[in-house]
Amino acid sequence: MWLTGGVGGGGGGGGARAIFVRYFCRKRAVDVKRISPKVPFQEAASIAESLYGIIKHNGPLTVSNTWNHAKEASIDGLNSKTHMKIMLKWMRGKNMLKLLCQHIGNNKKFMHTTLPEDPQSDHLKNSLDKEVPSEKKPSAKQQKKKSKK
Repeated sequence: MWLTGGVGGGGGGGGARAIFVRYFCRKRAVDVKRISPKVPFQEAASIAESLYGIIKHNGPLTVSNTWNHAKEASIDGLNSKTHMKIMLKWMRGKNMLKLLCQHIGNNKKFMHTTLPEDPQSDHLKNSLDKEVPSEKKPSAKQQKKKSKK
């Protein structure tokens, strides 16, 4: 009775009830870290490397376009489109791919892409390696103390 407003309820718990119902009606998100690739690890790694190369070379791709490119490349060990989808989920769990969503009108288009490699971070790393640590200049107080002595 407390979910439907109950006996003698003045409607004071309506907001909390709506939040409660909305929270428990949601489906749980898929834990992509626990996806099994359905093949031995070495074979999964080689399939993932091939799929990664296809997506990196051809830019962000939908599942259908990825399947068309994979058929053309004739990847060994890839059995079907369903197996490829499982492999793509597995790759997302290993942080090899990222899933983007593009809104086109009322429709959504999901695209797989490789993780962006940040050229600025490489530039910063190189500049930090080349820097030579310099001696600290004494502060004004330290200079005054030295001059008084």
